[in-house]
Amino acid sequence: MFTLGMDVAKAKLDCVLLDPATQKRKSKTVKNTKEGLLALLEWLCAGKCELTQVHVIMEPTSTYHELAATTLHEAGCPVSLVNPAKPRSYARSVGTLTKTDAADAAVLARYGASEKPRLWQPPPPSARVLRALLARRDAVAGDLQRERNRLEKCAASETPETVQKSLQDGIEFLIKQLNSLQKEITDHIDNDPDLRLKRDLLLTIPGVGDRVSEHMTALLASYTFNTAEQLAAYLGLVPVEWQSGSSIKGRPHLSKAGPAHLRKVLYLPAVVATRCNVHVRLVYQRLLANGKSKMSALGAAMRKLAHLCFGVVHSGKPYDPAFIPKKS
Repeated sequence: MFTLGMDVAKAKLDCVLLDPATQKRKSKTVKNTKEGLLALLEWLCAGKCELTQVHVIMEPTSTYHELAATTLHEAGCPVSLVNPAKPRSYARSVGTLTKTDAADAAVLARYGASEKPRLWQPPPPSARVLRALLARRDAVAGDLQRERNRLEKCAASETPETVQKSLQDGIEFLIKQLNSLQKEITDHIDNDPDLRLKRDLLLTIPGVGDRVSEHMTALLASYTFNTAEQLAAYLGLVPVEWQSGSSIKGRPHLSKAGPAHLRKVLYLPAVVATRCNVHVRLVYQRLLANGKSKMSALGAAMRKLAHLCFGVVHSGKPYDPAFIPKKS
């Protein structure tokens, strides 16, 4: 099995092909386009490599990795997306201090050969469409709020009518865009049985509204989580302790290792759930009674809410307030 380390940039892909048996390496740089990826596949085949025997290792880079990951997976290559912190720690452990695109690709190839990271599976098309719609809806909602803030500031200063009219026109346009996108999201979920089932199950959880259910539906349809703990870890909601000996004892904090926008989506619903959801409320009140800060208890509430989201989707059953989880 060969390993192909791929450093992803907006315009190009730096690749290093490593044969773990001989430690021989070949390198190639291609454009981050369909044409560039076809040239990469031809290069691999010309080197007498079976594509099914080329394990591709890359780091997720915004959206710039998606075309390469999907194209190589469809061509038959096993693909792994790894947390950027892990190859960087591996590089330091083997004494590689240089950081260039070519050096990073070589580190990824060596890391893949040594650690054999978990294989990646592309999300189904329906989930990819939903994620794109949600990202656009949230971006338009953010633009709308900023325009409303600007219009509000106009009342505190002498602003020309032309500027106020421009702001009002912009707000009206963004409202129409937001309503159109929301309708598209709702219709897309309603027309897909799997997405509709997940959303309807999530909506049975007190504290989970439309926005949380839509985002969690997209997440749970895109990735496979075997346990609720895996989901919480992906979301960055697991506590991290910092302690050594008797003199170093930092305050525990959330890892915040996953997508920040999903933690933002869960924050206010978790606050609501501490009052209306029996399972979340018990966790929250127990931690407060044990002397934990409100923010620590709220972090645990967010984690519990994520666990409940996993539970209803994984079991296929609506939320049951009388359910007593088994102690592990």
